[in-house]
Parts: sequence; structure tokens; C-alpha cells
Amino acid sequence: MAKHLTLPTLLTWFRVVLVPVFVGIYYIPDALIIMPYKNLIATVVFAVAAITDYFDGYLARKLKQESNFGAFLDPVADKALVAACLVVLVNLQRTFVFAAIIIVVREIAISALREWMAKVGQHQNVAVAYIGKLKTTFQMIAIGLLLFDYHTNFIGNLFMLAAVILTVVSMFYYLEQAKKYF
Repeated sequence: MAKHLTLPTLLTWFRVVLVPVFVGIYYIPDALIIMPYKNLIATVVFAVAAITDYFDGYLARKLKQESNFGAFLDPVADKALVAACLVVLVNLQRTFVFAAIIIVVREIAISALREWMAKVGQHQNVAVAYIGKLKTTFQMIAIGLLLFDYHTNFIGNLFMLAAVILTVVSMFYYLEQAKKYF
């Protein structure tokens, strides 16, 4: 099987395809699907996408199908999904604009930092660390809660605030790891 058509890479592509599906759910007229059902469907789509994020990496390692293309596509899919979710949540007035901006700007900055570090041969110094995984966990819980129902806004936004704090902390962690190469 070609490197670009492995099961892990197909799962990542599936996650990319789910992004416009997710956004499109909220554009379906309310006369066809009322908001509580949109929330439920969007949450399920988001959960499926989040699960594929776990399995594509797991399967790539387990099946020894890791590739440079998969390593490139995976974070693109992740960031597209998170950015789309944050834009939708801000549009629905379920979370804070500043949270979305901080998270999206950090994702762009760290992606650029990783690309630059790879060019100077030091990509391992900004590999995903525990703080980044913790940030992602809080972010995914927050997004899931905020999508599911507006009644979970308080708890969802507590997780979102924690995710924002971890976002900033992790950004400084990665910058610290890279500073000797500036």
C-alpha cells in the first residue's frame, strides 16, 4: 500500500473531511434540524474526529506505517478541527473570543516554530511534550462540553480557561526548548 494510503493516513484524511461536515451542521436551517439536535450531531462528529486523532497515531506506530506525510497531515487536521470548532463556538456565543484567539495564535506560532526547528535540524527539541498533551485534553473536553449543549457552558468554559492557561504555558515551554537556536 502506498505511504499516502495507509489506514492511519486515511483516518487523518477522514478527520480533515469531517471539518466542513462539522461546520455545515450549523448551517442547516432550523426548520430542518433544531439546535439541540445540531448540538448533538456536531458533538458526535467532533468526538469521532477526536477519536480518529488518537487512532491514526496509534495505528501508525503499531502497524509501522509512520510517514513524513502523515506527520505533516496530522497536525494540519488537528488544527483545522480545533479552529473550526472555536469559530463556531464563538459565533454561537458559547465561549470567549480571547480564548479562541489565544489558542489559534499559539497553534500557528508553534507550528511555525516546529517547521523552523526542523529546518535547523532540531525538530526533536520541540516534539509534543506532556504539557501539550494536557493542553489538548482540556481543550477537547471544553469543546465537547460547549458543543453539546449551552447548559454546559459554565463547566465547558472552566475547561476552556484551563486550556487557555495550558496553551500559554505550553507555548512558553516550547519557546524555551528552542531559544538556544534563535
